[in-house]
Amino acid sequence: MTASVAALITARGGSKGLPGKNIRPLGGKPLIAHSIDVARQSALVDAVYLSTDSAEIADVARAHGCEVPFLRATELANDEVTSIDVVCDALDRFPPHDIWLLLQPTSPLRTVEDLDGVVATMERTGIDSCVSVTEAQDHPWLTYAIVDDGAMTRFCTDDPAHAARRQDMPPAYVLNGAVYGFRPYWLRQGRAFVDAKSLAWVMPAERSVDIDDLEDFERAEALWRQAAKGAAPGG
Repeated sequence: MTASVAALITARGGSKGLPGKNIRPLGGKPLIAHSIDVARQSALVDAVYLSTDSAEIADVARAHGCEVPFLRATELANDEVTSIDVVCDALDRFPPHDIWLLLQPTSPLRTVEDLDGVVATMERTGIDSCVSVTEAQDHPWLTYAIVDDGAMTRFCTDDPAHAARRQDMPPAYVLNGAVYGFRPYWLRQGRAFVDAKSLAWVMPAERSVDIDDLEDFERAEALWRQAAKGAAPGG
């Protein structure tokens, strides 16, 4: 039996790094619209919901076909609230689905392939969590801590090849924030998006921009223009 799938977009109104970023135009449409559009284009996603505290963001989302039946409570819109808190609140409010995809609007370059890849992986394996990752720019074998006297200590103390060339190191990956796939009972129990059994969906660097400030936004714009010369992300 095919699982029911919902996409959840979370967008707070009070961005400090780049005020108004969730509705700032990127590629001719508001930033949040890219996440809505890619979810609606997926044949595997049955519903697209938004959790926000902002009436302005809600209006923009509705105009692009996203369901926004309520505004998030103000106590779930401050800097101390975690993403888990916001998602669990949404799970309590929206209709039930077997699989949920958390899509942050700050990752506008993800594609339908990425959403469908996460869902297909979860359905094929029965796993409770699949998240998008990209190859790390800085390999963990090359990272250090600096202690009080200025001495350097390696973070990876079990590194078996301290003098290895970078090209000889095994690939290392980091979460890119684009897609978090999970089953609701699992998220409620563990209150985390990743555990030791989570599977990865690998995305290239050019689709893995996570916008936090103006520099990130400008990089996303440049990558969008480059992709638009062929086929724009998300269709």
